[in-house]
Amino acid sequence: MPLRILAFAIASEQLGFRERSVECIPGETPRALLARLHPSFDPSVARVAFNCEYLGWDDPLEDSGELAILPPVSGG
Repeated sequence: MPLRILAFAIASEQLGFRERSVECIPGETPRALLARLHPSFDPSVARVAFNCEYLGWDDPLEDSGELAILPPVSGG
């Protein structure tokens, strides 16, 4: 299934791209997908959202759509 990946801030620096289209295996997790694309990527430096909703790194991706790799958010 086609998947658009958007990487922001430190994630784009580590991955070497801001946007990329890839084929995703149904049920593949964000962690597994990024390990396949960039084995040295450290998911602890980012959060992940799928189709504009936060998702865990080990939650399965079920449909085609957009995966965003976001910097951690802090506020005050």
